Amino acid sequence: MAEKLIKPEELAQGIKHTTPGGDWRDEKTELKRGCFNYGAQPSSTKYLGLPNVRKWQPMHDDWQLPENWKEIIIKGLADRLKRFRSLQVFMDICVRCGACADKCHFYIGSGDPKNMPVMRAELLRSIYRNDFTAAGKILGSIAGGRKLTVDVIKEWFYYFYQCTECRRCSVFCPYGIDTAEITMIGRELLNLLGLDIDWISTPAANCFRTGNHLGVQPHGFKDSVDFAVDDLEENTGVRVEAPINKKGAEVLFVVPSADYFGDPHYFGFLGYLALFHEIGLDYTLSAFASEGGNFGLFHSNEMMKRLNGKIYAEAKRLGVKWIIGAECGHMWRVLHQYMDTMNGPADFLEVPRSPITGTVFENAKTTRMVHICEFTADLIKHNKIKLDPNRNNHWKTTFHDSCNTSRAMGLLDEPRYILNKVCNHFYEMPENTIREQTFCCGSGSGIGTDENLEMRMRGGLPRANAVKYVHEKHGVNLLSCICAIDKATLPPLLEYWVPGVEVAALHELVGNALVMTGEKDRTTDLRGQEFVNNGKEGSEDV
Repeated sequence: MAEKLIKPEELAQGIKHTTPGGDWRDEKTELKRGCFNYGAQPSSTKYLGLPNVRKWQPMHDDWQLPENWKEIIIKGLADRLKRFRSLQVFMDICVRCGACADKCHFYIGSGDPKNMPVMRAELLRSIYRNDFTAAGKILGSIAGGRKLTVDVIKEWFYYFYQCTECRRCSVFCPYGIDTAEITMIGRELLNLLGLDIDWISTPAANCFRTGNHLGVQPHGFKDSVDFAVDDLEENTGVRVEAPINKKGAEVLFVVPSADYFGDPHYFGFLGYLALFHEIGLDYTLSAFASEGGNFGLFHSNEMMKRLNGKIYAEAKRLGVKWIIGAECGHMWRVLHQYMDTMNGPADFLEVPRSPITGTVFENAKTTRMVHICEFTADLIKHNKIKLDPNRNNHWKTTFHDSCNTSRAMGLLDEPRYILNKVCNHFYEMPENTIREQTFCCGSGSGIGTDENLEMRMRGGLPRANAVKYVHEKHGVNLLSCICAIDKATLPPLLEYWVPGVEVAALHELVGNALVMTGEKDRTTDLRGQEFVNNGKEGSEDV
């Protein structure tokens, strides 16, 4: 249930970037409603085989921690310091220069000093200093240490689930500290005590049970795909095929489940189907790998590894040559940052080669998986599809770089290349809010819940401000993006801060512009909105 949310003006006026006096370690954290996520359902954590399964909620005084909870945390931290060299380095090298402090969207939107990345890391670092360094063991608080208490655990829960792991702070850190990695370890330690949140645990359990986070069963998946095929035919007059579980297909196509279920994701799904039909791609969807999104990224390394493995297991079972991944942020972060060391190179597949253009995707030599934007940009570059950008004249669009595809894996130019080919009106947001410096949607990493709505609006304020700039200056009325979480969480964010701007998948715009062989006289876009024939104008990429 959503908590009551104040008006935007009141929320904005209440943000004060001031530092309270005294020692931050003496302040007890107050868990404010609207700014935290509910605890996981025991049925989900039990299904996943997680420890300390029980009923609990953050708003309760007693979190029912196991008797030996301190021992569990210290042992867990020691284990991770040993396994992850980066964690040991990040604990030791920070000089508190503050370069990261004002780069976090949650600090900007909340004014809470503990949302500065340096402070969020300090929540864990203070325990590390106290229990794992000689100076801390001898000097205690003088060396920056503090004792591990129940209040510390509650503080960890509150702030490690106010971080979207977007990694913007890491761009500005002169020492290369990646606070997202610290957040991930903090969450892993909380998970050892059974302090999971439901928005992560239940989707992860559903992925194991039915193949996707929504819990859609195979026959439901097929019904959804069939419905999309009918919808596309009604719009274009062209009947396409969307194979499922087709053995021996050349390509396995993996989508986030929201693509065949949610709005506005669904219109991008129609765009994929139209594109693959037009070029005659030999592909298949899978009823088992029917979720590209990896909710394990938000939980633990082990969960990430378990969920990522199913995509490759299905590719092997179906005997495909390689994989195309749809518009999904965390699928790509896991694939490109962690997959090779977690699941190993997918060397049972072939290095991807486009059967339409002959392009070999050298960047996918180990993952054997190509992003749909790379694939589509290559088609356009080789003039393999016919596009009419005038069909998107009713949209004045800007582009949101999704943290996981842009900052994490450098997919910066392909989406813009596509946009400039399928739209006549494309406007960039301010330079320091896009590409590597992009601002997060404020709801990634498992915290896109309604009970956390106030913090979502606070965290998304910097992104919304940049959208507001191009909305007021250029009349932008559409924010396009390539991440399923963005498509789910940006609409309420923009409705709150920038009414009048809608959200779309990039391949919805591709589907609108695509001229299909044998199509009827199309008069509407994939949403059913009338085309506006106001003539072709030059791109206004500013």
